[in-house]
Amino acid sequence: MNILISNDDGIYANGIKALCEALSSSYDVYLIAPNQERSAAGHSITLNSPLRVEEVDPLYGAKRSWAVSGTPGDCVKIGVNAVLSNEEQPDIIISGINHGPNLGHDIIYSGTVSCAIEGAMMNIPSIAVSLNSYKPELEDFTFAATFIKSLIPKLKDFKFPEKSILNINVPGIPQDEINGIVVTEMGGRMFTDNYEKRIDPRGKTYYWMAGKLSTEKENENSDIYAIRQNKISISPLTFNLTRKDVLEDLNSVLCKDNLCNWF
Repeated sequence: MNILISNDDGIYANGIKALCEALSSSYDVYLIAPNQERSAAGHSITLNSPLRVEEVDPLYGAKRSWAVSGTPGDCVKIGVNAVLSNEEQPDIIISGINHGPNLGHDIIYSGTVSCAIEGAMMNIPSIAVSLNSYKPELEDFTFAATFIKSLIPKLKDFKFPEKSILNINVPGIPQDEINGIVVTEMGGRMFTDNYEKRIDPRGKTYYWMAGKLSTEKENENSDIYAIRQNKISISPLTFNLTRKDVLEDLNSVLCKDNLCNWF
């Protein structure tokens, strides 16, 4: 099995290192990631400047490795469409392990999740994985990497739906304190949007984002609730944003009696 690994924390982040090292002993791993941190890049791609793709010495047990000057989405898109040979095309794409959670509404901003979505847009089974911790050391990511390695064989009987990914969040606590695994839905707000107003040395005003963890009550089926209960959260997500349940009502308002030429 070929596995393409990417992230938004950069090619030299400990999360991607732990993931590659865990998987490369059993699979053919290819690594393509940003050459610097691109957290919260969302699903942006580079249009107005050239992309620099540098093949570097194979890292962390990967068969081949590339550093890209662009966004997380760029990495997966150019990796599949221009860099990898036919024989190297991925059977699965895994993004992470992100340094910090990707839960609830914050998923929208996530470069980690966007890597996986880019794979799903090309009909490749894709997973995003994040650690609910901001500890940076390699050993902090070890259990999450081991968990993903044990998960892959279990997914052989799971057919990834079209336009969908799995978004996985692992509690950043010792393994013996984790209370199991739960399949979840996307929750609400993980952080509040607070900005600190400051003055620079030249007297100019600037703002610094200083969001705090939300204390709002969460649906017990949500990813945020699961993490608060020290459980591994696995959420099937889709990038199809159409509200199909609203189509009929909207059509009845705008095109009453099948007349949509009222303008």
